[in-house]
Amino acid sequence: MLATKSPVWAIKQAEDFDRCLGEQLKKLQTDHIDFYLFHGLGAKRWHDVVLKFDLLRRAEAAKQDGRIGHIGFSFHDQYDAFQEIVDGYDQWEFCQIQYNYLDIENQAGTKGLQYAASKGLAVVVMEPLMGGKLARPPAQVQQIFDNFEPKRTPADWALQWVWNQPEVSLLLSGMSSARQVEENLASAERSAVNSLDAEALRLFQDVRQAYKDLTPIPCTQCGYCMPCPSGVDIPTNLEAYNNAMVHNDLHSARFFYQRFVAEGARASACTQCQECDPKCTQGIIISEWMPKVDALLGAKTA
Repeated sequence: MLATKSPVWAIKQAEDFDRCLGEQLKKLQTDHIDFYLFHGLGAKRWHDVVLKFDLLRRAEAAKQDGRIGHIGFSFHDQYDAFQEIVDGYDQWEFCQIQYNYLDIENQAGTKGLQYAASKGLAVVVMEPLMGGKLARPPAQVQQIFDNFEPKRTPADWALQWVWNQPEVSLLLSGMSSARQVEENLASAERSAVNSLDAEALRLFQDVRQAYKDLTPIPCTQCGYCMPCPSGVDIPTNLEAYNNAMVHNDLHSARFFYQRFVAEGARASACTQCQECDPKCTQGIIISEWMPKVDALLGAKTA
């Protein structure tokens, strides 16, 4: 089976869909792609590209003539946008979402996973190890896993947690060595829906709490600080900073901040008006954090 994605960001007119698909078929040296996804959909790309250029009809035509086997989409946005996209087309066959034991309320989250499955979509999970971060947890988290029976690696536990969900159809996990391939195959062979007992599920509650305790900024992503009069996306900035510190992964956090947070929405756009400070339900002095966030994440990675 062969899968690839339509580069939605590169489509500037309706005809670009077929042009891109034709180029992909040529490069892949095939006449059909079994699973074809609209790449990285969110509210903006859904409205400004897919609906604007009526690309779903073009995908249907490609399916009809055999160039595409199944039509789906991958997703990076919030739950409301996910539900709108799922409900916006009655012929989706599958979707791909970021999901792991720390992302239960992030992006589509558990709610999105269950909603898509309830609508008959197969759900492909990406980032089950959060880009490898969950395979290399902080010492406090590692200790929790070490004290639990049966003994499993953090990566194995994370994969088992995803496979435990009955709504998950397929799990994608990056591997960079033959050993990791063998370990993932062994983990998959042991997996089963609803295989984790109540004690094992409590383990993940403890792990989540340990990660929360390590988080320097106690932001709950409630959004009461929004909208910012200067256009800063406050919750996203704080989340990026927390991720950098908790996972000791400055490179990824900087990449996210500089690539996926619009310049006008970054912490650098903060004018220190302090309007957000009294609105924070957690008592965070947001205006003091914004310069720290930009100083850490706005710097270029060597």
